Amino acid sequence: MRVSRRAERIEPFYVMELAKAATRLATESAGQRPMIYLNIGEPDFTAPPLVQQAAERAIRDGRSQYTQALGLPALREAIAGWYGTHFGATVDPARIVVTAGASAALQLACLALIDAGDEILMPDPSYPCNRQFVQAAEGTARMIPCGPDQRFQLSAEQVRAHWGERTRGVLLASPSNPTGTSIARDELQRIATTVRERDGITLIDEIYLGLSHDAAYGQTALTLPDGLGDTVISVNSFSKYFNMTGWRLGWLVLPPALVPAVERLAQNLFICPSAISQHAALACFEPDSLAEYERRRAAFKARRDYFIPQLNRLGLTVPVMPDGAFYAWADARALCQRWGIPPEASEPEAGGSWPLAFELMRRCQLAATPGRDFAQAEPGRYLRFSTANSMEQLQEAVARLEAAW
Repeated sequence: MRVSRRAERIEPFYVMELAKAATRLATESAGQRPMIYLNIGEPDFTAPPLVQQAAERAIRDGRSQYTQALGLPALREAIAGWYGTHFGATVDPARIVVTAGASAALQLACLALIDAGDEILMPDPSYPCNRQFVQAAEGTARMIPCGPDQRFQLSAEQVRAHWGERTRGVLLASPSNPTGTSIARDELQRIATTVRERDGITLIDEIYLGLSHDAAYGQTALTLPDGLGDTVISVNSFSKYFNMTGWRLGWLVLPPALVPAVERLAQNLFICPSAISQHAALACFEPDSLAEYERRRAAFKARRDYFIPQLNRLGLTVPVMPDGAFYAWADARALCQRWGIPPEASEPEAGGSWPLAFELMRRCQLAATPGRDFAQAEPGRYLRFSTANSMEQLQEAVARLEAAW
């Protein structure tokens, strides 16, 4: 059976390929010390008690029917209220579209805004699935190398320099996966201004915004001045800050004129997000739940503050301290050299962080994610560690790295 050219263009998600290999190696080495998983970007916390109880009530009360495609009105209002209390942003609930995870939000935004042949500018490194959403909409993701000197983020100067006839807009992430770095507020304003002057799209992934650790960066693009915030399309999620990964619930904040088009797409492609997840998510905004989320955010910060200096000490240098999320984007060249792995190779399997990741699993029973997914310019230079694990596990990971160094 012939596969569509669209499907052929979608690259493998190597993060998940490595996760399968880690599980297989852990099974083969049963009886030895257990594998430590610092490879998947998933909080080790689960939904807090009030959220779980709300889901149970919704099931018990039979509130599992379809909702509006845009989401429960009460949930859209609760999200808008959270923007007000958490970020000082005034967001009309009518601009909010609840989706089946941030993935569905990105898919809807790309399908609503990108035509075949359109080009979207993105920073390199970036979360790989974001560019695949562009590809699936028959657009082209143009990756622009962004080094540590610019926090691995696009600049307005780069946007101006790379904007061409087919360019439709930019897809940013702040804080970013894999680097945990955010775009400086003044630079984000310059980018949004540059895009607006060209009648383009500023699409920004803010799914880690709730896990910001620095007030200088922990602000939503929706509050940009001079009306820029009203032109931004923001993607967010209940997965990261709200610890509801498998519940598959996210949202978009759209300029009002885009809501009808996205609603039509959502009605046809998804009908609606999970009703049970939506009813449960209402409890995320209860005072006790929000207090728990803030305690957990502090725990993520404490893990960052421990783990990244340890990586730096061991020679797995993290060139930019992440200001949010729960990742460490570490330069792997020194460890490659020490273990006799070529730091670069024409084929990813032959050198750099890809073979290093497998060697880490064999020597240290430690799973980390190679940069192959995230970076096209330097795919073998970096490893991504997730600090979404307990402090005890992070301390054991450091001990294993030190013993194997």
